[in-house]
Amino acid sequence: MEEIADELGWRDLLGDPRPGVGEALIPNGPEVEGWGGGEGRLSGTTTDNPPSRRDGPGAELAVRKDSDRIRFVGAATRRISRGMDLDEIVLGLCRASVPTFADAVLVYLRDPLPVGDERPVLPFVLRLRRLDQLHEDDTNAPNVIDWDVLNLSEIRPGSALAEVLRGVRPVFGDSAAARVALPELLGVGWAVLSGHRAILAPLRGRRRVIGATVFLRGAGRAAFEPDDLLAAAQLATQTALGIDKAVLYGREAYIADELQRTMLPDSLPQATGVRLASRYLPAAETARVGGDWYDAIPLPGSRVALVVGDVMGRSMMSASIMGQLRTTAQTLAQLDLPPQEVLHHLDEQAQRLGSDRMATCLYAVYDPVAHRITIASAGHPPPVLLHLGGRTEVLQVPPGAPIGVGGVDFEAVELDAPAGATLLLYTDGLVESRVQDVWTGIEILRERLAASAQPSGPDHSPPLEALCDDVLDMLGQGDRDDDIALLAARFNGIAPSDVAYWYLEPEDAAPGRARRLVRNALSRWGLDGLSDEVELLISELVTNAIRFTSRPMSLRLLRTDMLRCEVGDDSPQLPRQRRDRDIDEGGWGLFLVNRLAWRWGATRLSTGKVVWFEMTLPPK
Repeated sequence: MEEIADELGWRDLLGDPRPGVGEALIPNGPEVEGWGGGEGRLSGTTTDNPPSRRDGPGAELAVRKDSDRIRFVGAATRRISRGMDLDEIVLGLCRASVPTFADAVLVYLRDPLPVGDERPVLPFVLRLRRLDQLHEDDTNAPNVIDWDVLNLSEIRPGSALAEVLRGVRPVFGDSAAARVALPELLGVGWAVLSGHRAILAPLRGRRRVIGATVFLRGAGRAAFEPDDLLAAAQLATQTALGIDKAVLYGREAYIADELQRTMLPDSLPQATGVRLASRYLPAAETARVGGDWYDAIPLPGSRVALVVGDVMGRSMMSASIMGQLRTTAQTLAQLDLPPQEVLHHLDEQAQRLGSDRMATCLYAVYDPVAHRITIASAGHPPPVLLHLGGRTEVLQVPPGAPIGVGGVDFEAVELDAPAGATLLLYTDGLVESRVQDVWTGIEILRERLAASAQPSGPDHSPPLEALCDDVLDMLGQGDRDDDIALLAARFNGIAPSDVAYWYLEPEDAAPGRARRLVRNALSRWGLDGLSDEVELLISELVTNAIRFTSRPMSLRLLRTDMLRCEVGDDSPQLPRQRRDRDIDEGGWGLFLVNRLAWRWGATRLSTGKVVWFEMTLPPK
């Protein structure tokens, strides 16, 4: 008997001195292996003593009934334990209980369910989670529940229902405690069925009561026996522990998912000469945390860096490494390093994080003025370029080794980025699965892009957001093996007529020459109203650059939705605005820039620095 009790987890119930179960014992019977019965109904006669203790002709029948009961409990607990989430666990309890053990079952859970060590709020509320009963067309089953069941019940300390729940043990519905507690749970319409036809079983998790279950049998069926209290206790215990695990897993998965999403950009920058769109899809619920990321980083000269990466593995660690690599990539981008140098430093960072920290990454820099894009890859799937008219092209980028391998060189290529074309960067979850290799997926992706571009005609690009949705539609329904990051860039470029570019010698006459060049360019663009302010600010920046450089300086104006003015030199020292005293004769240049420009900044380059400011255009 003790071995069977240990196997089914009832030893604690046998030794529990608290009232509610009485002297009911596990009857003698064969040890159960495999799934066993569970198909028919468990029934029996109500007696003062367990049938298994009787001697005589009824002993064999009693032993067989007890063996059936044990087999049912074993099959039911396994069915409950198969559930992965809250609804599956509750459904497993209901499907295992009806009709084998009861004609109806009601499951109430705390709302909200406490998680871990959270201190519960008192009084707490029980909400009906599920009600299952025999179908009315079953001729062998009476209509067990014919009253309005309460969906919500407030449990106050000291109430009859609170005391039953605190006692943990299942009780019969016609017991003194249950007669008062059940109306609190089910409503005033509850009528106690004659005999032992109801069992109220508290659901207790690892730390506290989290709900209650009510098992019911109709008048056309034998009442519950004392041994059925042990079966109800085992079902309730298995359900409560499963719910506890499901709630904890759900909270951890939510935190991990939120952690990963917070590491992705909230929004994409409004870069000049390019439109951006992105998508991120987590993997299946069983592997939802991954290391895929994307980013778009504005660079000096109206350029933009496009990044897509994938940390190998699916875990909290992968998400954490992803966040560190993304932060490193942003820092390196601000130094305006070439793409291959960025990947080299990311490789070194991954090796510092650990010997098995591997990731693939694709880093591209788009220049809207030159209409060119420079790309380097670290073992990442190649990007796909969609041209006007629907022609697709898989860009030939040297694959390189994944980040974290160490001791390898990365190579970049510079390619044309024609206006109106769309570049698609993605992670391998989009094109690869257990039933499809990468190159087959890339061919399917090309076909989908071409089909999406056909309705727009040969001279227009398809809407960018709709294009991203069409690409994801190729995945179809069902769970995915891997998460997916997608970044789409529509190249608009900046027309040569909207760019003015000069080189200035670092001499005393440079500020005056810069003012004349700027005045002529603004007049050509019809922006004479900005001439005075822009000439003043350009003169200040050029004057400041002369102090630190001995080589020719660059001066560039860009007209888009803003007027952007840039002065570049070969000195890495960045200008800093300082608070000057009224008696100071110098140091007012950046003060004027800060006051008159819409915004301004300075960026250190590998060849020096660029100081820039932007002015809003006057209304047309």
